[in-house]
Amino acid sequence: MTIDAAAAVPPAHPGTAANDGSASPAAGHDSFEDMFELAPVALWLEDYSGLKALLDQWRAEGVEDLRTHLRAHPELVPQCAACIRVLKVNRRTLDLYGARDLPHLVENLPRVFRDDMFEPHVEELVALWEGRNAFASATVNYTLAGRRLDILLHGMVLPGHEGTWRRVLLSIEDVTESARASRRLVRSERYARGLFEHSPVSLWVEDFSGVKARLDEVRALGITDFRVFLDVHPDFVARCMREIRVMDVNQQTLQLLSAPDKDTLLARLPEVFRDDMKPHFAEQLVDLWDGKLFQRREVVNYSLSGEAVDVHMQFSVLPGYEATWELVLVSLTDITARKKAEAYLEFLGKHDVLTQLRNRSFFEDDMARVERNGPFPVTVVMADLNGLKSVNDQLGHAAGDALLRRVGEVLRKAVGEDVNAARLGGDEFGILLPGMDDRGASHLIERLDLLIDLNNQFYHGPKLSLALGVATCAAGERVEDAMSRADAQMYSAKKDFYATSAHDRRR
Repeated sequence: MTIDAAAAVPPAHPGTAANDGSASPAAGHDSFEDMFELAPVALWLEDYSGLKALLDQWRAEGVEDLRTHLRAHPELVPQCAACIRVLKVNRRTLDLYGARDLPHLVENLPRVFRDDMFEPHVEELVALWEGRNAFASATVNYTLAGRRLDILLHGMVLPGHEGTWRRVLLSIEDVTESARASRRLVRSERYARGLFEHSPVSLWVEDFSGVKARLDEVRALGITDFRVFLDVHPDFVARCMREIRVMDVNQQTLQLLSAPDKDTLLARLPEVFRDDMKPHFAEQLVDLWDGKLFQRREVVNYSLSGEAVDVHMQFSVLPGYEATWELVLVSLTDITARKKAEAYLEFLGKHDVLTQLRNRSFFEDDMARVERNGPFPVTVVMADLNGLKSVNDQLGHAAGDALLRRVGEVLRKAVGEDVNAARLGGDEFGILLPGMDDRGASHLIERLDLLIDLNNQFYHGPKLSLALGVATCAAGERVEDAMSRADAQMYSAKKDFYATSAHDRRR
């Protein structure tokens, strides 16, 4: 704000003869002087009559919207400020700005009013333009030493001067510290929001107060064994799930669950929390019943595209909300890749990679279990792939591997997924059939022969041929002995195969 320093002389005050021609008692004058000087806030007495004349001139020239006019011509704002004369300030003003006296302050007003004052000053001018005799703004001033002052400014045209604006009283309140605190709070909130929104893990802010209310209702009924209660009332889990209110989620959550935006995700939450989620949530309820307000567990959610998502969940009732559970933070870390890797390692521990059948280790463990527990009778089928060596020698090992994979297909179709059909090594296979007698074994062999014929019709290239041996043992007999008898039969069948064909022997 540019001020006419030459006009900055102590004037007579509002209501005196020197100001407007009307007489005022000396006692009133002294009282005003005392209040003005001793006021705990910074006070400025200013003359806006020059400003009024300028605004009246613009209005006569056809200006209707002062705000638009000044924003279109920002150079006019300093012109307005130059029309304002500082008449008097109090001691609090001098102390606030670090000035020795009024002339010292006025000489340095360009250092006081700068930078961030444009918009607030425009709004002050607009208030006067629109006929209001009072205005207020939050703006920034500077001390003569250059320290920033955040201030609240209140201005009022004094009574009796509404027609001339010759006396305008301004009060300035220093709110620098509260403004700094407010800015720090805003920065802190932005920082926290940034951490929340851009966290590399899925974050949920939830209200569990409804869940707590349901648990409290059950506890009020005298229930002590909550797990038994859930067994008797399984619908209670679903009721509690419906009580959860999701307040916010972050961007990683949208990405994890294939959601285009938050509104879509929140509207389709039943698609996310379903199927395998209920048993996990039941355990979560049991922990909450026991007072465990921080929990960790692995659960399954579902993306909006329908894919299962394995996640590691951390659940925490935030401090200060332990009595109500109104604010809960849930984090979900995607462990789908880890789960797939674990499942694959588990698969490798039990299966032959090439044929997808069980491996020898699993077969032997299962055989020991069946020998202990049955059910009997137990039938063992041993099978050996005929002609593998010739295929490997003449067509390559890739062709041999393809033939082995065909064996896996046939055996799986013949016995189903629940029966232990295993590759024992090389071209040797075994099938363990608890609870099957000789008659059932005969039907299985017939089914195997049929499937081998169909397989050979479907595939071109080397023909699939198996040498088979079958043996059944009753309770009290060793399954291993039955396996040996089946193995002997298989080798006999294999010998017959090579004796009646043009194939070279493997051994």
